[in-house]
Amino acid sequence: MVIGILGGGASGMAAALAAAETEDNNVILMERQARLGRKLQATGNGRCNLSNLHGGETHYHGEDPGFTAFALFKFPPEETRRWFATLGLYTVAENSGRVYPYSDQANSVVDVLRFALDKPNITVKLGFEVEKVKRVAEGFRVISGGETVDCDKLIVACGGLAGTRLGGTMSGYQILRSLGHKCTRLRPNLVQVKSDWGSLPALKGVRANCHVEILHDGVPFSESTGELQFTEQGLSGPVMFEVSRDVCQGGGAWSAKLDFLPELDGKSLNEMLLRRRDTTLPASELFTGILHNRLGRVLTQAAGISARGLISALSDPEIQQAAEKAKSFTVVLTEPLGMDSAQVTAGGILTKDFDGETMESKLVPGLFACGEVLDIDGDCGGYNLQWAWSSGRLAGESAGRESQ
Repeated sequence: MVIGILGGGASGMAAALAAAETEDNNVILMERQARLGRKLQATGNGRCNLSNLHGGETHYHGEDPGFTAFALFKFPPEETRRWFATLGLYTVAENSGRVYPYSDQANSVVDVLRFALDKPNITVKLGFEVEKVKRVAEGFRVISGGETVDCDKLIVACGGLAGTRLGGTMSGYQILRSLGHKCTRLRPNLVQVKSDWGSLPALKGVRANCHVEILHDGVPFSESTGELQFTEQGLSGPVMFEVSRDVCQGGGAWSAKLDFLPELDGKSLNEMLLRRRDTTLPASELFTGILHNRLGRVLTQAAGISARGLISALSDPEIQQAAEKAKSFTVVLTEPLGMDSAQVTAGGILTKDFDGETMESKLVPGLFACGEVLDIDGDCGGYNLQWAWSSGRLAGESAGRESQ
C-alpha cells in the first residue's frame, strides 16, 4: 500500500514513521521546502520545547478541543519521550513540565527524525510544491510540476499559516478545501502584541517576571504569570503568548495591567522603598536591586518622580505612587503581530468532519489530516508540538492499516 504524506514538519514526519512501521507500506513524504523540519528548528528559541508533561485536552483550543482527547490518550507526553528515546534523543523535563532535548538544541530533534526516516520503505521528496490533489479510483493523485505521485491513502500534514518566513503556508487549507472540507477564520497565536506606549524603545530587550491581566473595555478578560519581554513594538514573551490568541480581536479597547512583583504584596513593597530614603542615591535608582535598572527608571518617571532628585527627599505619597506603578502598570494594546511572527495558527480545518480516533476524513475515505492544519491550537509550553506528534502518529498508524 502506498501512503502519501504532504508536509515534512513535525506531524508529517511523525506520520511517516508510524505508517512505515508496517514494512509492506510504501511511504512517500513530500515537502515543498529544501529541507525537513525547518519550523521545528526555530521553536523554543532554538531549544525546541517538544512536549509538556502536563499535556491534556484542557490546554487546547478550537471549536472542539475535545477532538484532541483520543490522540493524546494514545500517545501522551510520557510516550513521546519514550518514542524519542528509541530514536536516540535524550530529553529532560523542567519543573514546569516543559520537555527539551538534553543538548538544548532543536537541531538534535530534527536530526534524529531525519535519521529515522532513512528506511527502505520511506521516500522523501524535497522541493515538492503541490499544485493539485485529485481523487481517483485507486486513491489520490498528487501533482507537482511535471511530476505525479499516486497513493492509496493521503495524509495532509502541511502545517498552518503561522511563521510564513519559515514555511507557514495556506497549502494544506487549500488542498483540504478542494476535497470538500471547510476552514474557520485563521489568526495568529503565540505572538507578541503591539502597543503605542512611548517608553517601549527604552525598554527594548528587558525581561521581567510579571503577572499580566488583560482588560477588554476595562473588563478583565484573561490573565497569566510568567516571563514578559519588551520589544520596540510591544509586549512579548511566554506570559503574553499565553493570552495572545484572542487579544485585540473583535474591536473594543484592549490593555494589559502589569504587576512586576507578583510575589510581593503592595504594602511590603512600599515599606521596602520607604527604607531606601536612608540612602543618598538619586531618585532614578529607587528600584535598583529590585527590578531591571531600565524598567525601574521608567516606572519612577511614570510615577512623576524627577530623576534629578534624591530618594531621601521623596515624600510618602511619592513612594506609594512608585510602588503602585510597579504593582499595577497599564499599557494600551493595539494589535497582535501578523502571521509572519506568530508561532502557531489559531483556527483551521473543521475537526467535526474528521474521526478523532483515526484522523480520517468523514467526507473522503482514505484522506487523513493532522497537526496545525486542523482547527486545534495549544497553549504556550510544548503543547502544540505534542499535538503534532500525537495526531501525526495516529494518522500514520490509521492510514497504514489495510483495513482502513
